[in-house]
Amino acid sequence: MFPSMLTLSLVLFVFSTNLAMAVKKETRPPQTLSRGWGNDITWTQTYEEGLYNAKKSNKPLMVIHHLEECQYCQGLKKAFSDSNEAQELAIEKFIMLNIMHETTDKNLAPDGQYVPRILFVDPSLTVRADITGRYSNRLYTYEPNDLPLLIDNMKKALHLLQTEL
Repeated sequence: MFPSMLTLSLVLFVFSTNLAMAVKKETRPPQTLSRGWGNDITWTQTYEEGLYNAKKSNKPLMVIHHLEECQYCQGLKKAFSDSNEAQELAIEKFIMLNIMHETTDKNLAPDGQYVPRILFVDPSLTVRADITGRYSNRLYTYEPNDLPLLIDNMKKALHLLQTEL
């Protein structure tokens, strides 16, 4: 009886060890500054760094205010990250910042603190309050189906950069 118990214990031990090795631990990708908005984009860490880089590189700064648990933010994030055109513009022509907290600059909340909210700042460090979305009660918000308007506004920020500065 002892040898059979020993054999059974050994079989159970080997089986459980193999089972433990077969079960892979869930690995999460490391949190990056992109927060899902585009992993190929170079993101700035802070608003101040974004302003510095915008001035230094003579590129507009695009500031995306969002919250992780906001369903509207999640929808816009997916549309933005899935759009080749938006990603290319962001990579090549903009200094990019996405933040999940309010800044101390009240110019970044000209009509209130809501999310999602996207504003553009030109290299002269002027917030472009004239580049708005389609809603009159939340001028700087966009929905996933507003992505073509957001892309047009990105192009508008670039055009104003060339004509005004």
